[in-house]
Amino acid sequence: MQAGHEKTLTALLPALAGANLIYGAGMTESGVTFDAAQLVIDDEMAKMIMHVVNGVPVNDETLAVDDIHAVGPFSDFLSLEATMRHMREQSRPKLFDRRVREEWQNDGAVDAYERARRKACEIIEEHRPEPIDADVAAAMRRVVEAADREAGVD
Repeated sequence: MQAGHEKTLTALLPALAGANLIYGAGMTESGVTFDAAQLVIDDEMAKMIMHVVNGVPVNDETLAVDDIHAVGPFSDFLSLEATMRHMREQSRPKLFDRRVREEWQNDGAVDAYERARRKACEIIEEHRPEPIDADVAAAMRRVVEAADREAGVD
């Protein structure tokens, strides 16, 4: 729980202040340890933070003004198509389980870290990175060689 609290605060507050790079994804123990599962968790958290930072559009459609008038008092909006559409647009985490405890336990009580660990293993096993274009690789090599010459490194 402490790691989640610390990661949220150290990512959310700078993001709200306008930072576009948050340091420490995948790191634990004050950066001493890198954890691939933690990186998957941090990726999901970053997506949630981006959702918050980007804001929620407020207009007649998102406020469902027409639906409010149509439904009237003493009724609900749960069966309306707009309600479901807007709920789907909200954060829908892949790692964090929002079901009731009994349902979660009956399904094996797999926690967020274990789901993240499984996803990290899947990525490591299956991901095939795109090769860097030869021209880009050559340009990168020239930059490094120039920096080495400037620093006096052979």
